[in-house]
Amino acid sequence: MINHTIIHYFIHKKLQHLLTVLLIVFALVWLFASCSTEEQPAKPPAPDKTVRETSDQEPTVQITLEKPDQTEEIQKNIRAAIEQMTESKKLKIGDGWIAAIAILPEFYERRHFKPAWTAKDKIDDLMRAIDDIEMDGFIPEDYHRRQLRELFKEIEIQSPPAPQLLADRDLLLTDALVLLGYHLNYGKVDPVKLDPNWNMSARMNREDPATLIQEAIDSGSFYEFISNLRPSDEFYNQLKVVLAQYQRIKNEGGWQPIPAGPTLKKGMEDDRVKQVRNRLLVTGDLAGTASMTSTIFDDDLEQAVRHFQQKYGLEPDGVAGKNTLETMNVPVEMRIDQIRVNLERIRWVLHEDLDTFIFVNIPAFKVYYVRNEKLAWTRRAQVGKLFRQTPVFKADMTYLEFNPTWTVPPTILAKDILPAVKKDPGYLAKRNIRVIDSKGKIVNPKSINWSTYTGKNFPYQLRQDPGPSNALGQVKFMFPNKHLVYLHDTPSKNLFDRESRAFSSGCVRIENPFELALLLLGKEWNAERIDNIIKSKKTTSVNLAKPVPVILFYLTALPEFDGGFHFRNDVYSRDEAVLEDLNATFKPAGRWVEQPAQ
Repeated sequence: MINHTIIHYFIHKKLQHLLTVLLIVFALVWLFASCSTEEQPAKPPAPDKTVRETSDQEPTVQITLEKPDQTEEIQKNIRAAIEQMTESKKLKIGDGWIAAIAILPEFYERRHFKPAWTAKDKIDDLMRAIDDIEMDGFIPEDYHRRQLRELFKEIEIQSPPAPQLLADRDLLLTDALVLLGYHLNYGKVDPVKLDPNWNMSARMNREDPATLIQEAIDSGSFYEFISNLRPSDEFYNQLKVVLAQYQRIKNEGGWQPIPAGPTLKKGMEDDRVKQVRNRLLVTGDLAGTASMTSTIFDDDLEQAVRHFQQKYGLEPDGVAGKNTLETMNVPVEMRIDQIRVNLERIRWVLHEDLDTFIFVNIPAFKVYYVRNEKLAWTRRAQVGKLFRQTPVFKADMTYLEFNPTWTVPPTILAKDILPAVKKDPGYLAKRNIRVIDSKGKIVNPKSINWSTYTGKNFPYQLRQDPGPSNALGQVKFMFPNKHLVYLHDTPSKNLFDRESRAFSSGCVRIENPFELALLLLGKEWNAERIDNIIKSKKTTSVNLAKPVPVILFYLTALPEFDGGFHFRNDVYSRDEAVLEDLNATFKPAGRWVEQPAQ
């Protein structure tokens, strides 16, 4: 079913939430977008408060609310904190920084600095939401959980509790609410920090955040409100289901590594066969049968190995060779992290609300065309080599070009073509590549002293004639961008049969491109019309009736159109940087909000 595809989260709309909930979510984004970016002093003052350590496994503690006659003193402490925050653009409570330095002053000023968290059920709901945030791949400590628990204990042993403690609790709870909403909708990690070319920015709403946050705290079902902050897209929720499954597997002991040895295949007898059975049983690739203790590689096991291989993008031959066994031996903890990383990536782009678009998933080596919210076409793709990686970005496709010429780009000229020509003077002629001067005239390659030129001082342009051997094949799909990357046909069609398909110099080569061309051009076009253009050998550009967004993205854990869940190799080793920031102590930074210097 289409709603199980990699592209599902782009084609499904948000579930119909209450307008107030949606506005509050966007208001949270406004908060971070408007936070100060000025540099802070190295050692900001911290409140004079002793904090005791407590276990993360600590059960819910009793929460003492302030007495009515304490309200004025609490107000004074909140006011003092807000004034400090307003003046210095920072506030630290215990060992935790307040992130919402733009919204908290306005929020509390409107309340005349009265505490907002006076209802025990609301505090309980927020703490429960903080505990549950692990289901989305986050770390509860990023939302002041430890500091709040410590405060709860200190408040509980004091009678009456110090107004300063109650003020600190109030500020931390409000900040935690803001962080929860923001991270759930836009992510914790800043994609721009990891990739300066990132151009899929979050949409920001300028509704009044202070009012909306107050409405959230006053809402009838606060836990339900917090739950509604979570993305409702089915693709995201499917990832969460798999995350819960793998967390359960981890809690039950995970799986045991399988020793290296000869390739295992049907009919063989080997003690490791039992271990392969147990490994595949844990993740549901093999159903429990009477042959679980058998050391013979039978038909059931071959089918289970094939299923596993398909799930991980391996050649589905049913043979447990070196690559398959190494993939089986990846620890469950690493698979959990892989899912968490991809949940974060999805949060970055949840606001790309498109019903027609082309989507390339780089690690999966696949391209998809979605039209009117339905999967219309999907095929295999070849992407950039490790040292010429296909970038992640979004652009609008505006035209197609049949019988394209290929102008050699600077990088390929310097690193590939010039060295090849210096070794073989006939290199260009063999590949139908012409030398063009600055006036557009053709130059005889034999008249050039190639040894004197590098990529930096080469005064000519190299252009390959149209034809089936052209590097771009016989059609290219143009979405102008600074990377000079596009989709195109290829003469290297045999490479589509490879398991890993990182072969290009950055562009995306697609399988059966004329199928996509017909879908994009509409009813006035047919295969015969395209074939006639190809036979003419003339370069022909055709504008699309309407631009089609193209998204080149990077997901290594994903549901697929067959309803299963797939992992893919981190072909460009990009997961680690996301995971590092996801696991780090939260420090608002970059375009989101500035973190005071430590």
